[in-house]
Amino acid sequence: MYNLIDRQVVLGITGSIAAYKAADLASKLTQAGALVDVVMTEAATRFVTPLTFKGVTGRQVYVDMFSDASPSAEIHVELGRQADVVVIAPATATLIARLALGLAEDMVSLTALATKAPIVICPAMDANMFENVAVQTNLATLTERGVLIVGPERGRLASGHMGAGRLADTETIMGAVRYLLGRDGALAGMKIVVSAGGTQEPIDPVRFVGNYSSGKMGYALAEAARDRGAQVVLVAAPTSLTDPYGVKLVRVRQAQEMRDAVAAECQEAQAVIMAAAVADYQPAQSSSRKIKRNQKELTLELKPTPDILAGLSRDDHLIKVGFAAESNDLVANARNKLKTKGLHIVVANDVNPPASVFGSDTNKVVLLDRNGGVDELPVLPKYEVAQRILDRVAGLLNRG
Repeated sequence: MYNLIDRQVVLGITGSIAAYKAADLASKLTQAGALVDVVMTEAATRFVTPLTFKGVTGRQVYVDMFSDASPSAEIHVELGRQADVVVIAPATATLIARLALGLAEDMVSLTALATKAPIVICPAMDANMFENVAVQTNLATLTERGVLIVGPERGRLASGHMGAGRLADTETIMGAVRYLLGRDGALAGMKIVVSAGGTQEPIDPVRFVGNYSSGKMGYALAEAARDRGAQVVLVAAPTSLTDPYGVKLVRVRQAQEMRDAVAAECQEAQAVIMAAAVADYQPAQSSSRKIKRNQKELTLELKPTPDILAGLSRDDHLIKVGFAAESNDLVANARNKLKTKGLHIVVANDVNPPASVFGSDTNKVVLLDRNGGVDELPVLPKYEVAQRILDRVAGLLNRG
């Protein structure tokens, strides 16, 4: 990921049954390019061995505060000084209390106290423990000191009971880390509005006119902009995707709702990227009751939906990026859209099989700008495509 490559991440593991999930987090961080140093409490080693984390990170794991086998006489100081971010996942009630009181009784709390890097704490414990006033008070204290608390999530706990206490998903924790690392990025202080997904124009309470859009491109753009420090608003039509961490999400269904939401959010934005597949037509009449099937043909009268991009200001204070999904004359149609809608950039992609990218994790696009530039990109992961688009946006904002 854009802002995880070669970043120093200290991952603290404490004595919770959820410690096994931290192995996946360590692996995913490492795969994303981060340099992950794992520190563990003695209790954590009762659940997962240090060898597990050494195996997925390729780096030494630290448990004993008094070990003379460490490469540095004060390894906790060295780790704390080098860290770009410290993540404690899972964080037990005991560890949370130690940090709130400033106690250093294990390698995790010792390293956390020795760093000036941002800290992410991911609680995991029984629901009654999490709701205990002492735990809540300690979390409030840490929050006041600037520590980011992520989770816990609700669900079935190790005790068999249901409640809030499950360790946050790896994807959520990764999002929080990327959010923190991106706060001082090139787009810090900029507001960017992104749209995603395919709108649904109701025929009746159970049917709609829609399209195949998965929303993946828009979500990738929102995450990429967040990773560069932007304040991101994601206006999303219905999708099964996980909400991106650190992004304001505005849920809509119909084109009219998306138009209103985008227009409102663009009032103070510096850029808008319309990746959503907005339905071009909607039923002229929508039935309030389910239309019953019979042997007769059903004819739908359609009318145009609002043109969201064309309705936005053409003043250059707002950088406008549109998408053109075309089945023929790709560049010509995209260039026409660039001109008629007053865009700065248009992202064109071919939707004909096998090039169609609906639901795919990759995309192959052509970037066109109002100065006549045409840049045909190879097949790339959608997150990488998003970064290429944001390179252009940052340049137009003079923040590259």
